[in-house]
Amino acid sequence: MIEANILLGMFGGPEVIVVIVVVLLLFGGKKIPELMRGLGKGMKEFKNATKDIEEEIKDVKDNVNKYDPTKELRK
Repeated sequence: MIEANILLGMFGGPEVIVVIVVVLLLFGGKKIPELMRGLGKGMKEFKNATKDIEEEIKDVKDNVNKYDPTKELRK
């Protein structure tokens, strides 16, 4: 188990080159830009969704901070 952890952290130049060559062989030069474009769109969607969720959480926090439970008691 320890050996597997050591091997996973040791990516260098030759390993990266091998991965690039394998990807080129599997998908070809014309398909890679399409894949990268799709990946970029997916990342953009994920970022926008994350931003929307953060804004929604902030709005809820603001509403909770504005809530005054003593108003109901004063009626």
